[in-house]
Amino acid sequence: MNGQAERPDEEIEELLAAEEATAGDTEAAETASGLEEARAKAEENWDRYLRTAAELENVRKRTARDVENAHRFALERFGKELLAVRDSLEMGLASADSASAESLLEGSAATLKLLGATMQQFGIEEVEPAGEPFDPEFHEAISMQPSDDVEPGSVVAVVQKGYTLNGRLLRPAMVIVAAE
Repeated sequence: MNGQAERPDEEIEELLAAEEATAGDTEAAETASGLEEARAKAEENWDRYLRTAAELENVRKRTARDVENAHRFALERFGKELLAVRDSLEMGLASADSASAESLLEGSAATLKLLGATMQQFGIEEVEPAGEPFDPEFHEAISMQPSDDVEPGSVVAVVQKGYTLNGRLLRPAMVIVAAE
């Protein structure tokens, strides 16, 4: 023998059991630590989700409010520009008693020019189809009449002008079309 006392089998079993218990406690501690980390991560993700959901709801409400305001005040700039036309018409009517026919005609022409400039500023264009081929996209035929001046199927006369807004039809031109 080497000078060391040998341990009985019971002592060896107790030592092995103690080592296994210590190893089990370490694994349990590691597992508990991992579980706590996972819970903390889940709590952090839940918090992010709630904040994102709240942010999304705020964006929806803000967008709805902005759209509502855009609908309510879309014509504000156009309305302000039209006030100048109205003022011009009112001044013409107020001076009608003391004004001459020429000055009233001049004032009306100036007001019409002001209205045309305002409409053009906002993308409203006249549809003036006299002499052009009839186009059902922009014209509304109210009658047909024979004509030697234009080709059959072309516009002979414009009864009422049409208008487009940025290329989109607002009102078709009411026209008389040349018969075949």
